[in-house]
Amino acid sequence: MHDLILTGGQVHDGFANPPITADIAVSAGRVTAIGTGLGPARRTVDADGLVVAPGFVDPHSHSDSVPFLPDAQPFKLFQGVTTEIVGNCGFSMGPADPATAGLAPVSLGGQTFATFAEYLDAAEAAGPSNHLAAMVGHNTVRLMVAGMDRELPPGGLDTMCAHVEEAFRAGACGFSSGLEYVPGAYGDRAELVALALVAHRYGGVYATHSRSESEGLADALDEAIEVARSAGIRLQVSHCKASGRAVHGSAKMILDKLAQARRQGVDVRGDQYPYQAFATGLAAMLPPEACEGGIDAMRARLADPATRAALLATAEGPLGAGVGLWRELHPEDLQILEHTDPAVAGRTLAQVLNGREPWDALCDLLIADPHAATVCHTMHEDDVLAIMADPLVAIGSDSGLPFGPNHPRTFGTFPRFLGDYVRDQSAVGPAEAVRKVTSATATQFGLADRGWLGPGAAADLVVFDAAAIGHVGTYEQPDVRPTGIVHVLLEGEPVIVDGEFTGVRRGRMLRSGRR
Repeated sequence: MHDLILTGGQVHDGFANPPITADIAVSAGRVTAIGTGLGPARRTVDADGLVVAPGFVDPHSHSDSVPFLPDAQPFKLFQGVTTEIVGNCGFSMGPADPATAGLAPVSLGGQTFATFAEYLDAAEAAGPSNHLAAMVGHNTVRLMVAGMDRELPPGGLDTMCAHVEEAFRAGACGFSSGLEYVPGAYGDRAELVALALVAHRYGGVYATHSRSESEGLADALDEAIEVARSAGIRLQVSHCKASGRAVHGSAKMILDKLAQARRQGVDVRGDQYPYQAFATGLAAMLPPEACEGGIDAMRARLADPATRAALLATAEGPLGAGVGLWRELHPEDLQILEHTDPAVAGRTLAQVLNGREPWDALCDLLIADPHAATVCHTMHEDDVLAIMADPLVAIGSDSGLPFGPNHPRTFGTFPRFLGDYVRDQSAVGPAEAVRKVTSATATQFGLADRGWLGPGAAADLVVFDAAAIGHVGTYEQPDVRPTGIVHVLLEGEPVIVDGEFTGVRRGRMLRSGRR
């Protein structure tokens, strides 16, 4: 007797094959059969008129610390996401040294772990609400070895390689970089190749927030591709975008580079969130040299008029990459998401100038709160649609923690994609859309038993109403629950039933080589 059968759903296999109407049998956490007349089951779930798909796999999230929150957090389950890849943009929760981890203006929060294995063990013990697979971050490892110094100490690269190797031995699925953030921005190509070679030995993937997503975009993509080629490693280009008015219309260039790299033997893919704005730390607007030595040193530089002017010259100078995000923005594009001064939180930079030049206002805001966060409205919908349609690009959220001022992508990326873009705009066909949120990511990150439906696959399943799925969250009110997700199963156990969370944490830390 089967543990459970879902009956009569429109079943998508995750590989973009046409859907079939069928039943799905589940036992011991695995799909055991798909078809009709499958025999008896202890429990039956009626999926008539609904889509049944593999649980969605989010290639790019920042949910690293979510398991440690006191309450269960179903915000991804409400989107149909059963597995998230964490440790993105060069930031992981280990290996870290408390003495240096707080020096960077961008971080994952107060908790740190001396080794990657300690992080995985602690997160598993805390109890994830959905599955997580974790990468080890370049920024985090560099902080461990060199703090916020640009130059590595003698033997520093060998020490970094040893930390990355420890992470892969513990079960990391990849190595990530965030080269628009410090201290990762201080690393050169040779450093990245050396670390990626360690990941290659363990079959990992290299995921990169490249050195520029604006005027230096072409060179940054070339660098990412060359690192992957030199290390013989799979490449994931994170949150593919053309950010800033100067590069609107660059989607074709991005996609051509990805396709050419594949023709030349680099296994490259990308991911994208279906929005025209990104969210990040306000300090990312600065050139990397502004942050050398840590937060106190950054504040001192910004307070000095001559240094402030020199940094502006760099930020607005001819270099396209490695100068921060300032040149991508107009003051009305930058919306302050979080700041210790409640009078500026929620307003645009243009609205808080108070007679100052925009750069001076930015510097003053950062002196007051180096950890301030922002939403930046810098993308064009034509580029979003072109990138979305490409078969090499999956859908990912780039989500943050599920509280406080936030970007709506944290709460609605996948329903928004399947509702607004797939159902309403036909930007992607339904079968291809399911592939983009399932196997396209699972395959890239080595999750061999997830992201597809067939006998032997892990029974991570989502049942949704294609006519109702969507998300109406806004930048002003992002934390609106999505619509249309009816049931979600983690390894055969229901965690969303008739749209409601069961309250049980059934997620696991998926360790490479030990699933």
